[in-house]
Amino acid sequence: MDEKILQWFPGHMHKAQRLIQENLSLVDLVIELLDARIPLSSQNPMLREIIVDKPRLIALGKADLAANVDAWLKHFREENLPVVAVDAVKGTGIKNLVAQAKSLAESKTHKLTKHGAKPRAARVMIVGIPNVGKSSLINRLAGMNHVKIENRPGVTRAKQWIKIADGLDLLDTPGILWPKFDDADVALKLSWTYAISDEIHDLEPTVCKLLETLAAKFPAGLIERYKLPQPLATDGHELLNQIGLKRGCIRKGGVLDTDKALRLVLSEFRAGKLGRVTLDD
Repeated sequence: MDEKILQWFPGHMHKAQRLIQENLSLVDLVIELLDARIPLSSQNPMLREIIVDKPRLIALGKADLAANVDAWLKHFREENLPVVAVDAVKGTGIKNLVAQAKSLAESKTHKLTKHGAKPRAARVMIVGIPNVGKSSLINRLAGMNHVKIENRPGVTRAKQWIKIADGLDLLDTPGILWPKFDDADVALKLSWTYAISDEIHDLEPTVCKLLETLAAKFPAGLIERYKLPQPLATDGHELLNQIGLKRGCIRKGGVLDTDKALRLVLSEFRAGKLGRVTLDD
C-alpha cells in the first residue's frame, strides 16, 4: 500500500491521556483491554509508559471473533503478564476476569486495612484504544447498561466510576491512541477494526489490503460468505469487484458501486461474518 502511514490523534485524546494520568493513583489495578484479533497492534505503547509499575491485567476482548486465542494467552503468560480472554456479548471469561482482578488488587486493599483503613472494594481502571469494547465489557461487569455504547471511535469521553456489586469499583476512561504510528501495518489493522475513524482516510486501498490479507491468511471466510470462485484472486481490487457483483453493489449501467462494496466488506468483517481471524503474528 503506497500511501503515507495513517495518523489520527484528535484533541479529545490529549484530554483522555491527562485523565488517565491524573486518576492512576486512585486505583489498585489497571485492566488493559486488547482486541484479540490484533493483540499486539491494539497495545498502546503510551499507556504502558503511563501505567509504569501499577499492577496490570490483560483482557483479550472480542475473543469470539478471533482465531489462535490460546496461542496468544500462552504468549502473554510467557511474558509474565496475567491475561484472560473475554467475550462481553456472551459473558464468556467474565467470572475469570473478576477473580483475577480481585486477586491482583488484594495486596493493595490488604495493605490499607492493615494500616487501619476501612475495608473497601478493589478499585480498577479499564484502559484501551478506541472501539476495543470497553463499554460493552463494563456493562457486562455491571450487569446493566451504565455506559453509552456506540460503534464509533471516541464516544466515551468523560471519567465514570461504576460500582459493581461483587466488590469491584471500575473507573472507565475514554479510549486513546498514541500520537504517531511508526508502523504502517499497525495503522492499517487499527483502521480495519475501527480504532481509527473511517472518515479520515481513503477506504479503497485500506479495504483492498484487508481483502488481500484475508485471502492469504483466512480464505475460507471469504469463500463461504461471498461464494467466491477458487482459487481466490490475490488482488484486492479484483476481490472487491467480485464481492460487489455477488452482493448487487451495482449502479445504473452495471457499474460497480465501489463505496457501497467497501462499506459492506468493512461492516461484515467487523461483525465477524468473514470468520474468526487473528491478524497479528
